[in-house]
Amino acid sequence: MPSKGTAQWQGDLKGGSGTFRAGDDITGNYSYKSRFEDGEGANPEQLIGAAHAACFSMALSNMLAEAGNAPASVDTEAIVTLRIVDGAPTITKIALTTVGRVPGIDEAAFVEHAEAAKAGCPVSRALAGVPEVTLDASLAS
Repeated sequence: MPSKGTAQWQGDLKGGSGTFRAGDDITGNYSYKSRFEDGEGANPEQLIGAAHAACFSMALSNMLAEAGNAPASVDTEAIVTLRIVDGAPTITKIALTTVGRVPGIDEAAFVEHAEAAKAGCPVSRALAGVPEVTLDASLAS
């Protein structure tokens, strides 16, 4: 099923501003300051992080359930790092941190499933060009 996102930008790079919509319900504003400085608003890297965290959490939950350990919850954070590389803004790293509440599973098995989800979720595969994607996976205590 295709998914839709739209964006509009008005003005030049540093003085302009934009709006975005993901699906029917998610909207926001973005600007040079929100992307490259510490200004108010969103930025594309936050959207990529949210998409990656959501996809990963779903994939991991499915893998755990299929292995007989349906999770109570999987909470994931994705920190996306944007740096200047050879004069161009480039996503250089994505750091995934996930914590699962999964009855009946040990830490080693959880980490194994998390690594498989990291490799296999559709957003991870779409982001395969990112040079460094790390994963810190643990069970809630």
